Amino acid sequence: MTDPNASGTVLLTHEVGLHARPSVKLTKLAKAFKARVELAASAAGPWIDAKSIVKVMATKAPKDTVLHFRAAGPDAAEAVAALIGLVERDFDEAVPNAASV
Repeated sequence: MTDPNASGTVLLTHEVGLHARPSVKLTKLAKAFKARVELAASAAGPWIDAKSIVKVMATKAPKDTVLHFRAAGPDAAEAVAALIGLVERDFDEAVPNAASV
């Protein structure tokens, strides 16, 4: 049986921080999981619903903020791993356009 709770941290390296485009991508990914997923810019909180675009954008986390994720539910570990991966990949925005070669 898998643990219904998971947590993890990741350094936000996106140049503009957690603003419009990154926030939309993060919430869209969070919504793909059944688990309740929360985000905080500090281990002490406040913790917010990572599936709420309004709440995620309201964090206004700047570049070099350590983001904290926690999740509870049947796919909690997968949700945390996926969100950390998204942030580590710079929200998939740094990928060069290979089609122009």
